[in-house]
Amino acid sequence: MQLTLEQLVIEFAALRAVDEVSLQLERAQIGCLLGPSGCGKTTVLRAIAGFELPHRGRILIRDREVSGAGWSVAPEKRRVGMVFQDYALFPHLDVSDNVAFGLRGMSARETRARVTQLLDLVDMQAYRNTYPHQLSGGQQQRVALTRAMAPRPDLLLLDEPFGSQDAELREQLAKEVRSMLREDSITALLVTHDQFEAFAMADSIGVMNAGRLHQWGSAYELYHRPADLFVGDFIGQGTLLPATRAGTNSILTELGELSGQIVNDLNGDRFNVLIRPDDVIHDDAARTTARIVDRAFRGAEFLYTLALPSGDRILCMAPSHHDHKVGQEIGIRLDVEHLVLFADPAPGAIDKPGSVSLD
Repeated sequence: MQLTLEQLVIEFAALRAVDEVSLQLERAQIGCLLGPSGCGKTTVLRAIAGFELPHRGRILIRDREVSGAGWSVAPEKRRVGMVFQDYALFPHLDVSDNVAFGLRGMSARETRARVTQLLDLVDMQAYRNTYPHQLSGGQQQRVALTRAMAPRPDLLLLDEPFGSQDAELREQLAKEVRSMLREDSITALLVTHDQFEAFAMADSIGVMNAGRLHQWGSAYELYHRPADLFVGDFIGQGTLLPATRAGTNSILTELGELSGQIVNDLNGDRFNVLIRPDDVIHDDAARTTARIVDRAFRGAEFLYTLALPSGDRILCMAPSHHDHKVGQEIGIRLDVEHLVLFADPAPGAIDKPGSVSLD
């Protein structure tokens, strides 16, 4: 394994910032720690880089232990590159010299060849003699990334690297960076609070909250098979509907009987089922109807908030040519392949449509 964390614990005074976090990254794999501000994800990144000391657990890079309880290999001896949120470029060096800064033990010819290779990779060759203050934010980000990649580190760490960019540019840059890392076969771990950035970039994603790693898996697994209510709430959008057991692989809801793979079965016969907006199909021929109480235009789609006769609400994603007004009744049916069941949530957890953050 290129990176292994085993039961990592980091404490600050009485606060446990990282609570027994374990994960693994294979060579050339891109991972991501995703979660709200203050959840501990940046502290994990700093510990991997060697800037924080674990209280318990171990960190291994290429199967070599670099941190344990109370001890740590110095950051400069870990062969780890890091891209900070503010890029931290040297203002007195041009692009070429910034990229070459981390290269050691190479001849001048080898250094020039490596710098040229990386600048070609990020389409920045024309700016090799330009200084950082003359570049756009996106261009500075590319230079910071190539500087970190230049020495071919065993592991590249990225701390909210697209945070200063607008939403559209963030997703574009995430795809470009993923392509660059793939091109150079570099293992990387990204920290972000933006799930779309994580989806665009990572092979495996870990959802963190309050220092704990709730789930480590692919974007598909997090969305369709959330390990707990926090993951189900944080990833995507969704609402909970009361349900009762109808059979081995079926449940009964206000919208009828649902059959499918039960992802996380519970004891008992009464629970709640997670319904995603794409599970609710707008169908004018459907016998079941619901009233539109809110709508949001998303370009290709409308996100409708629908009220059921019981007063419960669900979300429906419909093509934008299905243009209906607030107060109108529309036909709906459910198309659910994965039945994700939860016990009654604590107050405030997925208690209303739109409660899920899309930041």
